[in-house]
Amino acid sequence: MIKTEIKLKIEYNDSDIISAVLDRIPIKREQIKDLIIVRRALNVKSKQDIHYDVSVAISAHEEVEKRLLNLKNHVKPFDEEHISIPKSTLKSRPVIVGFGPAGLFAALALAEAGARPIVYERGLEVDERVKRVKLFNTLGILDTECNVQFGEGGAGTYSDGKLKYGSLDGYKRWILERLIENGAPPEIIYSTSAHVGTDKLSLIVKRIRERIISLGGEVVFGARLVDLFIKNGKIIGGRVEKNGDFVDFSAEKLILATGHSARDVYRLLRDKGATLTPKQFGIGVRIEHPREYIDNLVYGAPAPERLGAASYHLVTHLSSGRSVYSFCMCPGGEVVAASSEDGGVVTNGMSLHARNGENSNAALLVSVSPSDFGDDAMLGIALQERIEREAFVRAGSAYMAPAERLSDFLSNSPVTSFGSVGATYPRGCVAMSMDYVLPSFITDSLREGLSDFDAWLPGYIFPDALLTAPETRSTSPVRVERGDTFSANGIDGLYPVGEGAGYSGGIISSARDGLMCALSLLK
Repeated sequence: MIKTEIKLKIEYNDSDIISAVLDRIPIKREQIKDLIIVRRALNVKSKQDIHYDVSVAISAHEEVEKRLLNLKNHVKPFDEEHISIPKSTLKSRPVIVGFGPAGLFAALALAEAGARPIVYERGLEVDERVKRVKLFNTLGILDTECNVQFGEGGAGTYSDGKLKYGSLDGYKRWILERLIENGAPPEIIYSTSAHVGTDKLSLIVKRIRERIISLGGEVVFGARLVDLFIKNGKIIGGRVEKNGDFVDFSAEKLILATGHSARDVYRLLRDKGATLTPKQFGIGVRIEHPREYIDNLVYGAPAPERLGAASYHLVTHLSSGRSVYSFCMCPGGEVVAASSEDGGVVTNGMSLHARNGENSNAALLVSVSPSDFGDDAMLGIALQERIEREAFVRAGSAYMAPAERLSDFLSNSPVTSFGSVGATYPRGCVAMSMDYVLPSFITDSLREGLSDFDAWLPGYIFPDALLTAPETRSTSPVRVERGDTFSANGIDGLYPVGEGAGYSGGIISSARDGLMCALSLLK
């Protein structure tokens, strides 16, 4: 196959694709045997010419493809990469702890191979998890084992389902194809703004779990890892707590996919001799604008029906060496109460597939490095915990969140009330200065970064935009060191993967890490 780049209007149809290809390269319609979209990116650099930049793969007769490649006329060779799951030769059933994106796809690959994996997840299955999250949102009753961070699908289930994955390789393709098979929109395999939505993700992860079980796998919910058994430097099993009882299990190969909020697992790993190192992460706030306001900033007009609510990504590098950046932008979404520990406030963002909520929100984060807290890997977690507890106490100890109008934040004015932008954080917000909650190096950096953002997206500094704090769990502050075969340094047979291990940042990268680990075990 060959590949070329074309430009398409946002209301394009199939015939427009063909016409654009024929205009781009010297090929006749009847010479094209097949044509697929490989990549599609929305270009909003000119508000008078919003369009898609599209990579298209074309299948033609061999002599036609060779002629076009020899011309070097906007044509490159294209080879669609795929992977296959080998048949398992493992002597014992592999164990997976954690059922977020990394654990989910590791389990699926192992199940497809016939390895009959056993999964232990501290949270509950997705339907019950939805009830626990709703109970927390409405009454403030937090289940520390089943919440926005813990449960079937992991934190990814409540992270809007944005599928940022860069260039497409065979591993990512396999993951995206499995998502599509289980209900995700087909366009996720080529769209750079691919989005599933929290509502659809809940159904998808349930279907994947059912597939794993149908292939002989086992998924045990409400089972929290409390110990690892190691003999002569090698994993031999572990212990989970379920319904107040302790259950031991054997394991020659244990994939650890527990996510960035399982802080007790980091402490367990340190006690067992695993090598933990600190890494850079981000701390900041959620910013909410009216959805229609952001649509007009990005598109220059109300959102076209086909495009839906507008998204943005902003980043700046300050003279201090820090970066300020937007993260997990949720068009038409809401701010989420993402606490997982008693006495701590955490925010995140999500949106449903329709993305038609009143506000659009994003995390505004400041880079935090080990130089800010020390060389001990656990000190980054300690910094997160201090901020989360401070927010909890300052906002009244009922899991309400501190919030501040953007204009008050930028001018350091006294905070007494909010403006026209209503808070979507479900537990309610308390008006106060972000300086009461976040370290000065975070708030000072945010003020400087916001000035740059407004220069690049004029109008971004909307006086009544609302800041809600804190956003502390964007990524892990800890890396669990491992070798080329994914095995943890110091514990043979233990395979730390995904966001919690410090090797990914998002649904697809975490799923890819889990899949690659599973394939490494099968080989």
